[in-house]
Amino acid sequence: MDITLLCIGDVVGSPGRHALRDGLERIRASRQIDCVIVNSENCAAGSGLTANLYDKILNYGVDLITLGDHIYRRRDIIPVLETSKRMVKPANLPTTAPGKDVAFYELASGGRVAVISLLGRLFMRIQSNCPYATADRLLSAMPPDVKIIVIDMHAEATSEKIALGWYLDGRVSVIFGTHTHIATADERVLPKGTAYITDVGMTGPYDSVLGRDKSRVVGTMVSGVPSKFDVATDDARMCGILVTVDSATGKASHVERIRMDLPEGA
Repeated sequence: MDITLLCIGDVVGSPGRHALRDGLERIRASRQIDCVIVNSENCAAGSGLTANLYDKILNYGVDLITLGDHIYRRRDIIPVLETSKRMVKPANLPTTAPGKDVAFYELASGGRVAVISLLGRLFMRIQSNCPYATADRLLSAMPPDVKIIVIDMHAEATSEKIALGWYLDGRVSVIFGTHTHIATADERVLPKGTAYITDVGMTGPYDSVLGRDKSRVVGTMVSGVPSKFDVATDDARMCGILVTVDSATGKASHVERIRMDLPEGA
């Protein structure tokens, strides 16, 4: 039986949260969605996730949450990371880092979806272990009944993301990239059945520079004088991918990009 996964990119600040809330409501009115996976590491004023916002995101209808290099920016999320069964840390952080390596979601139709988060190592400001070796370790320990496996590759370098796609083709159902906040046009199903995209894009304000007030960012880049990069407010959109996966084999058969604009005044 085919199931539909919705994977959504970095939710930035309150505009991103509103776009997520309204976008999920609208897409569910037209499409059958079996599991929603969201990268939420920029939810709290553009950096990190709080315990309160964790609850809000789940109440919007999100099933599984991934994070990234800003995972520990808000300290009150640490106890939630230690107990939550619906949120993962990047699995290639040190084993002593708080959080779970894998989270599972029980599908209404039966079976489970597993989600794993990995960090890239090129141009990132956080130390992490090898994502390839980490993926091997977690996949070798995956329960045999779990056929649908999704990986969020949170990385700066496009080369690291596509290399992981080829490395894991046929071993996982979906690899979606996050972190750069710019949707790429390379979505495809790789030859052995893994749906892949280098970056699903940002869920947040697009009248911005990567979700931040464009006048502040441009001013800093032009003058060289640092300033506070506040979250922008206008042109909020929800971006991600829809993936069709065979629940019996875990192989993907279709992937498509989505972009849902938040109505003016919402």
